[in-house]
Amino acid sequence: MAAPETSTAAVPTLYTNNTLRNAFGDVLSFFILLLIGVFAFSIRLFSVIKYESVIHEFDPYFNYRVTQFLTKNGIYEFWNWFDDRTWYPLGRVIGGTVYPGLTLTAGTIWWLLNSLNIPLSVETVCVFTAPIFSAFASWATYLLTKEIKGAGAGLTAAVLLAMVPSYISRSVAGSYDNEAVAIFALIFTFYLYIKTLNTGSLFYATLNSVAYFYMVCSWGGYTFIINLIPMHVLLCIVTGRYSSRLYIAYAPLVVLGTLLAALVPVVGFNAVMTSEHFASFLVFIIIHVVALVYYIKGILSPKMFKVAVTLVVSVGLAVCFAVIAVLIALVASSPTMGWSGRSLSLLDPTYASKYIPIIASVSEHQPPTWPSYFMDINVLAFLVPAGIIACFLPLSDASSFVVLYIATSVYFSGVMVRLMLVLAPAACITSGIALSQAFDVFTRSIKFQLPGVSSNAEVDAGETSSATAEAHNDAVKTEKAETSKDRPSRKSKKKEREHVEKPSSKAKAEKKRLLALPLEASLISLLLLVLLGAFYVVHCVWAAAEAYSAPSIVLTSHSHDGLHVFDDFREAYAWLRHNTDVDDKVASWWDYGYQTTAMANRTVIVDNNTWNNTHIATVGTAMSSPEKAAWEIFHSLDVKYVLVVFGGLVGYPSDDINKFLWMVRIGGGVFPHIREPDYLRDGQYRIDSQATPTMLNCLMYKLSYYRSVFTANF
Repeated sequence: MAAPETSTAAVPTLYTNNTLRNAFGDVLSFFILLLIGVFAFSIRLFSVIKYESVIHEFDPYFNYRVTQFLTKNGIYEFWNWFDDRTWYPLGRVIGGTVYPGLTLTAGTIWWLLNSLNIPLSVETVCVFTAPIFSAFASWATYLLTKEIKGAGAGLTAAVLLAMVPSYISRSVAGSYDNEAVAIFALIFTFYLYIKTLNTGSLFYATLNSVAYFYMVCSWGGYTFIINLIPMHVLLCIVTGRYSSRLYIAYAPLVVLGTLLAALVPVVGFNAVMTSEHFASFLVFIIIHVVALVYYIKGILSPKMFKVAVTLVVSVGLAVCFAVIAVLIALVASSPTMGWSGRSLSLLDPTYASKYIPIIASVSEHQPPTWPSYFMDINVLAFLVPAGIIACFLPLSDASSFVVLYIATSVYFSGVMVRLMLVLAPAACITSGIALSQAFDVFTRSIKFQLPGVSSNAEVDAGETSSATAEAHNDAVKTEKAETSKDRPSRKSKKKEREHVEKPSSKAKAEKKRLLALPLEASLISLLLLVLLGAFYVVHCVWAAAEAYSAPSIVLTSHSHDGLHVFDDFREAYAWLRHNTDVDDKVASWWDYGYQTTAMANRTVIVDNNTWNNTHIATVGTAMSSPEKAAWEIFHSLDVKYVLVVFGGLVGYPSDDINKFLWMVRIGGGVFPHIREPDYLRDGQYRIDSQATPTMLNCLMYKLSYYRSVFTANF
């Protein structure tokens, strides 16, 4: 009787050791996550360190201007703001045409800081909003990956996302665009969905709907969520993985999430009227039919169940067909079948170039090249396949979601380079899973083969102690449940159970030994993984410091005599602000509309919102027309100044003369007398003396090469 007593006494010690180990692991994970957040924030500060604290790109200047208005006038004025300085003479209702998540987030941060007597300017808050939320996104990635494959994979995925170049390109300090907060909202929504799927908790289901609402407020890419999650639910149903947890994870999201999404003015009834949302409603009906079938199966006999299933399926199909008929009737009147132009461009990559040149003209809407993948996700491109394989070992509801996420994001990133941003979290998660599994295999192999670390006796003793602990737990539970007269049978069952479990534990240990790799191979593989990680870190730091830190509003060039900085954009806007009347109208291509309004404080004809294709085509037609015809068009719009960007002297590749054919195409799409072949010489775009007469006499060419040394001999 002494041996059992000794084993039983050892159980509390074993539990204490496990508790201490888990507590130490949790504390260590917390500090690692804290360091990851600091690293994610710090790596995005190169733009401020190397240049200055300034807003980047074009769209962020509109967001900055809107945030200024919000902090100065309050939220009610913001919702009702009619901006008469854009899209003259039409104007624009700002509150009903923007995704307010970014603006409200930055405005709230500014208000909180000032409430704490930290007097930061609105511009400073806007500059650092993206780096702050990149840390939040890294933490959300940890939570999501932990739910799928454990804490080790979560920490690895978090550190990968903290420095992945694709995400850095949209979250450097000064990149005050919607994606700055939207990627965090995307990942956090997915985490809460998986958390609800794993736990079946209505609390997490409600939080998931709120997170989805924040995503809807932040970015039009929310349609990716409301289509990906229904696809996963349908996949689970088809593969026989339906459960009550799946129902709880999905049904509240559709109902509560759709109601909340409809509260966002820019979305409104589009949440139930556009084709992007119909898949979620169809799957909503399907999951209720399946839930009803499972419920009936539990309360009826097999014979009655067959009859009931026939009835339920018949009614369900009738309802589905009726809903589909209603949806078809709703979208039949639309030439795009209820899909937006950008959605159709994703489903058909040739659609924009055929029918909507304004979408195709944007550089970030072009398909990426193969080097773009290596630039933006680097070695993760090679780790993703290994991560997908790891998700199948074993395949769970959560891991199947990751497989579906990476598959869809790879497709969308191949259609539009901008959506490399959606691919980045999926690539980091799958790569984190692959690296974590690889490290686990290699370190376990080394542990089993290093002398003095783990002998057969130690392994067997550890496994036996574990088996004894399990037996002790079962015995305690049995004692509480059974009466005293069952004790003899209980003891015999306990002995039989221990006798069976001990060989099983030894077999598990032996199986682990057989799966261990040779010591030399494990050490070399670990070294290669470390070198791979070092290469990834070096590349990411270089991308953050050089490739993605330079603000587009300040241009730089390197020559034999050093670095040259061109501040022409801000100088031009300052000239407009100081040398023109407040009510003067400025015509330019739509790229510069937001900056002109925000920095020069002058009324523009078109801007980057691109909501009115006819208005943009009018400006494109004026730029493509001879001076007299262009003057008549601009005079009808009360234009006093025309802003043209020309970089011929320094070789600036993004000036207006390089974009000019898009002005011709967009203008010709509305005004047929503008024909692209008239501007081409033998099918080639020429801007030298061999250019066509139509090209040489158009307003854009005249303004770009006015008094230019390049045209002295023409």
